[in-house]
Amino acid sequence: MSLRPLTPPAQPSGPLSGLSRFIGGFRWAFMPLGLLALVAVGVHAAADTLDDRLLTLVDMADAAFDRLVGSSTVTEGLVDFVSLEQRTLIARALALVWELSVDLVLALPALGYRESKAKEEEPWRKYLAQDTRPTWRQLFQRSLRKPTTMRWTRPLATAAVVLAGACAVARLVQGTVYLSWRELLGEGAADMAARGLALSALAGILVTLGWRAVLRNLQHADTASEENVRNRLQALSYGLMGSAMAVPLALAALLDASPVLSFLR
Repeated sequence: MSLRPLTPPAQPSGPLSGLSRFIGGFRWAFMPLGLLALVAVGVHAAADTLDDRLLTLVDMADAAFDRLVGSSTVTEGLVDFVSLEQRTLIARALALVWELSVDLVLALPALGYRESKAKEEEPWRKYLAQDTRPTWRQLFQRSLRKPTTMRWTRPLATAAVVLAGACAVARLVQGTVYLSWRELLGEGAADMAARGLALSALAGILVTLGWRAVLRNLQHADTASEENVRNRLQALSYGLMGSAMAVPLALAALLDASPVLSFLR
């Protein structure tokens, strides 16, 4: 009885598999862009919740200015120098500048995201330089052993912003499905279907893109810390301004722009 050598299974063929392989060839481009878009959407969702708070701060500053100039007959004509419409524009401008600044801090590192296939799948990769990027475990251990402001704040802020971005997309899916299927399925069935698809979208985004965005910011913070931090003072001060802008927005994203439980009620 002769033994036949084992042959690898044939690769699927057809127009769909060819299209899938063709699109997969551009994964190096659309994955970083997807991470960038997710973080940007989360930052925008968080910034939307801060408009009223910023307007309150602008009103308080304007009230203090009015008390200052109103205490003298020479400057009392400046009391109405800033109108309500102008204060609203100032608050919106501040929110926009804050949003764009946090985009630079959290979203731009996503463009450096790269993936590498297993060497068993592509033997020719062994002739290239080895990928030296640390793993999750190595990054976590280094964060505990050599803590810096960037290593702790940037990944956590990214996680909050990513959750807000995923919730924003899930809310869009829920509203679109409910309004489109309400007349066809009725109120109850359309509501259940919309909630189910929204939860699926939320989970899918977090599984496919969310953790990658957090990993990329952790890698970026780790690399920057290794290259620029030499003592404890630098560990605290390096990247402090960017973190100071990102953390309050991340808290707003987590507390106000991430209504995860609303999809279950």
